[in-house]
Amino acid sequence: MTPSFSVAGKRVLITGASKGIGRSLALAFAAGGAQVLAAARDLDKLQTLKAEIAALGGLCSVFVLDVADRASREAAFAQIDALDVLINNAGVEKVTPSLGLDEATWDAIVDVNLKGAFFCAQAAAQRMSAGASIINMCSLTSEVGVPGALPYGASKTGLVGMTRGLAAEWAPLGIRVNGLGPGYFETDLTRPFYENPGWQEAMLAKVPMGRLGHLDDLAGAALFLASQASGYITGQVLYVDGGYLAGM
Repeated sequence: MTPSFSVAGKRVLITGASKGIGRSLALAFAAGGAQVLAAARDLDKLQTLKAEIAALGGLCSVFVLDVADRASREAAFAQIDALDVLINNAGVEKVTPSLGLDEATWDAIVDVNLKGAFFCAQAAAQRMSAGASIINMCSLTSEVGVPGALPYGASKTGLVGMTRGLAAEWAPLGIRVNGLGPGYFETDLTRPFYENPGWQEAMLAKVPMGRLGHLDDLAGAALFLASQASGYITGQVLYVDGGYLAGM
């Protein structure tokens, strides 16, 4: 029997969809026949994404959403009746040495990356039925420490714990919860690192496959976790990292 990797007709909400990984996944799911619900803070960029998907023959609706803001979450989810897939992708980062880290920076990062992800998952699950899937965007910093990225790493490590806890709690509802852990991919968030040739050389030395990630590398893993081909997988984190963690 051939498992179904199809996402055709699925209603897929992607947070942080206006750029980077979220935008790339929105295009991939639309190409797969899903009904994409793209959410982010930047409406202009969302409208550009919607037009691009429409030009390719896909379906996309857009929602202004600040995942860290309760009123914004409630307003966005009030427009959504049912969901099959949530991709908790919205995230922020600010590289700051820990000895100089202030409380406002900690709160700004953790409120988006962890607290916002939980309450989006909660709201999504209330609109899901058996067979639904939630994918939390984790990180290599879920597994390894990175100097200057303590609140980001703490939030992404917490996301792994949240993934496991929700997977265990919501399995009886038929809702699967997994994580997707990108390795080093060039996005707006990581571009300052990529502009440093020394950093690129150091990172490449740690990746057994000998290259950094391309955004297209994430599409297959996300489509798999959203489809019934992964129907007996929950509480897991799939790292798409070119072997980085395996080679440490």
